[in-house]
Amino acid sequence: MMKYVISLVIGVLVGIAALVLMLYFNPLTSQNKLSPLSVTDKEVITLHYSAVAQDSLIYTNNGESQVDPHPVKVLQLWEPAIDLTRAMTTVLMNGRGQVAGIGIKFSSDSESSNILDGAAIVDSVWHIYLPGRGSLFIEQSENYWSYLREIVIPAYRSSGDNWRGTWHGNITSGPGALGTARVVGGSGDFNGIDTEAVEALSAKAYSVDLGPVAIDGELLIEIPRKDEFDDAATE
Repeated sequence: MMKYVISLVIGVLVGIAALVLMLYFNPLTSQNKLSPLSVTDKEVITLHYSAVAQDSLIYTNNGESQVDPHPVKVLQLWEPAIDLTRAMTTVLMNGRGQVAGIGIKFSSDSESSNILDGAAIVDSVWHIYLPGRGSLFIEQSENYWSYLREIVIPAYRSSGDNWRGTWHGNITSGPGALGTARVVGGSGDFNGIDTEAVEALSAKAYSVDLGPVAIDGELLIEIPRKDEFDDAATE
């Protein structure tokens, strides 16, 4: 009887291991590293920011997550309705490394996540203000599966509980048909526009204890020609 139990246990363990390996190495869940906006002939605003919490002006969560809120005394989002939400206010830089504006981002874990489909989804919104130009709102779904597979899991498997290397990937996965985010103009030069954006991350270091150690974010926002969104507004 015992040998049958042992065989069953071994079979279950082998099955679990095979499933994990299939999910980890499944080429169909690889993330697109080429931005859908890389071939556009319209103006594209490029904004950079540090995705490390300690580099932001304010970062907060439920206070029990891997990444600590910053600064230390910032209010935490521990209420049940928002305890899976993160909020960040950060300085946005242009392509020349100069301050371009301020960005406020809210992100929450999504119920649409499905690891079997390679979908670790986070829903987020940005409110961006660029002095002299105006404000924008960005709505998007983000897929972190490639980030988890290529950075977080290797960090946990490492004897030093960390990951170092070079990784770049688009995290935006919708709601646009081409995997782009929706952008709506708020004020100034952007008043009335309805366009697209893509967010990407570039990582160099990750710690099991601290989370992202060296990681930068990039927002690419397509700006229609003035005559295009003027025509759209009058339709």
